[in-house]
Amino acid sequence: QVQLVESGGGLVQPGGSLRLSCAASGRVVSINRMGWYRQAPGKQRELVATITSGGSTNYADFVKGRFPISRDNAKNTVYLQMNSLKPEDTAVYYCNAAVTYDSGAVYRVADYWGQGTQVTISS
Repeated sequence: QVQLVESGGGLVQPGGSLRLSCAASGRVVSINRMGWYRQAPGKQRELVATITSGGSTNYADFVKGRFPISRDNAKNTVYLQMNSLKPEDTAVYYCNAAVTYDSGAVYRVADYWGQGTQVTISS
């Protein structure tokens, strides 16, 4: 059993910044890949950025260098530094992780989703 807890969402003006955090807890051995997706009303959920425990990153085209992703493996936490925010960035942002966990018998890998955190960019 693994839980993902997100924080850092809120209301910010265009051009501002937010830092999203997502921490995994439970029977975590390691986080193979962790990152963020977002979903605006009436839109499909889309990838924002992901990072592996080894530091390999994957970014959506719309990020355009604005949203560097990082992680602290010791804390089982991923961060998304959101800079130069635009109104079109408004969405619910969901943490996602592929986690290796201790089942009590063997290590297993499973995907987990956070509850989502609202990011609103408005004047």
